[in-house]
Amino acid sequence: MPKCKQIEKLNATLEQYEQYRQFIIYKDKILALGNDSLEKTIAIAVALCLVCAVLVSFAAVALKPLQVGNKAADMKKNILDVAGLLEDGADINKAFSDKIEAKIVDLETGEYVENINADEYDQRKAAKDPVQNVSIPKDKDIAHIRVKAKYAKVFLVKENGGIKSIILPINGYGLWSTLYGFLSLDPDGQTVQSINFYDQQETPGLGGEVVNPKWRALWKGKKVYAETDQPSLEKGLITEADIGEPALSLIKGSVDNTKAGSQYQVDGLAGATLTSTGVTNLVRYWTSNEGFAPYLKKVRTVKEVKS
Repeated sequence: MPKCKQIEKLNATLEQYEQYRQFIIYKDKILALGNDSLEKTIAIAVALCLVCAVLVSFAAVALKPLQVGNKAADMKKNILDVAGLLEDGADINKAFSDKIEAKIVDLETGEYVENINADEYDQRKAAKDPVQNVSIPKDKDIAHIRVKAKYAKVFLVKENGGIKSIILPINGYGLWSTLYGFLSLDPDGQTVQSINFYDQQETPGLGGEVVNPKWRALWKGKKVYAETDQPSLEKGLITEADIGEPALSLIKGSVDNTKAGSQYQVDGLAGATLTSTGVTNLVRYWTSNEGFAPYLKKVRTVKEVKS
């Protein structure tokens, strides 16, 4: 009986310690008390609390690798989704590694950073680290996030040796929460493929419609930067945009695709004006010079046409 011998050996080792012997004496004393004893009731309650605390701590430590793995898989799933590569029943990890490459970008210069492991870099964590973040000037913080990481992780969808999609992480404040998501662009750095918010706490049925596939589909083909000077948009939620500046905006109501400038407009969320404004602001922030504009200028292939 190997287990019995191990238990006997453990007990023999513990009995060498005075604290353990005192514990055994106290345990026997408590167990000998009547069930109506206040001391026994308190001692058993404390013992149960300690046992439960140990079990919870053990479960938290034991399950942490699983939680981290599930979180990473969910993030990859959302990236594949915004890239239009998510297939039912597909191996998420394999699909991601086969088709998507993560790169670290210096937001100030727009250059790739090669000395940081993109697989291990956590941009949300870096944004909370004073060593890795920078404060955003109040007059430029239209997304209301106050600080940002110095470096951002972008995702490139590769196809036939070239780039099919550029996926940018975006975040900003809505009505009730900070929305975290991804914006997928064509290789021109100008044309939207899709948008996806994977973390948000907006009102279900109103601002929470940012995750509705039908609304997300409205973004496809929209343009990020003004190709001609754009006046204030009719029923729009933004001010005018000069050529080359971010112009994409949610509007109140539905977009009239027959009108000039509609390529910069997306239907607003019904009954959720503040969330719509938040989405407009966060997209415009992250596509501005404060965000990914320096990087996108380096990869954009479509020439701007002046009015």
